[in-house]
Amino acid sequence: MADPYMAEVSAHAGFDWLVVDGEHAPNDIRSIRDQLMVIDPSPSQAVVRLPMGEDWLIKQALDVGAQTLLIPLVETAEQAEKLVRATRYPPNGIRGLGSALARASRFAAISDYPQTANEEICLLVQVETLRGMENLEAILAIEGVDGVFIGPADLGADMGYTGQGDLDEVWDVVCDALTRIRAAGKAAGTLAFNDKRTAQCLENGVDFLAVGADMTVFAGGMRALAAKHRQG
Repeated sequence: MADPYMAEVSAHAGFDWLVVDGEHAPNDIRSIRDQLMVIDPSPSQAVVRLPMGEDWLIKQALDVGAQTLLIPLVETAEQAEKLVRATRYPPNGIRGLGSALARASRFAAISDYPQTANEEICLLVQVETLRGMENLEAILAIEGVDGVFIGPADLGADMGYTGQGDLDEVWDVVCDALTRIRAAGKAAGTLAFNDKRTAQCLENGVDFLAVGADMTVFAGGMRALAAKHRQG
């Protein structure tokens, strides 16, 4: 919902991790920052999904305090390598050194932030096309890619099943990918919005699993409440 109030409620609801979504929600760098501020003191870990893997946007997200980034639509090892470099300070990358002005270093209160930040960033890439699946092993071989998140809806659409991401044909590919990711020693993730697919993911060794979205939970609850009392 792109709002820190809902983020704070969610952060204390018992989830291991929460996505602050810049791809499909109306988030900008300020709203991402505000949500990170309320999630940080909670038991939940924040994962910031950016709309794209642009160097300048990665720099801004890291400076406002994101430590785990999820970047959509990664299809090649070359893309993945550029993303790694965008998240690292020189000489390992191209991230601009402005940490003294940044929330990430607590505005220079973390004096060794420039020296330690590279090792504390978690980069997750989102593979959600057939081309990405073809290049999955090459993407997994890139040092600095910590995990891969498979997007069933977009993958299904690329397979010719637009709006039918829950088909068995799609999930056979998803589960095969989870196995390949774990075999490479990387974290394997995806999303499953029903019990059948959740169980299937767990059987295939998923490491991080999205199980819902605040907007759908809220919309479903409000519609059910209205329908209940209209019928009553």
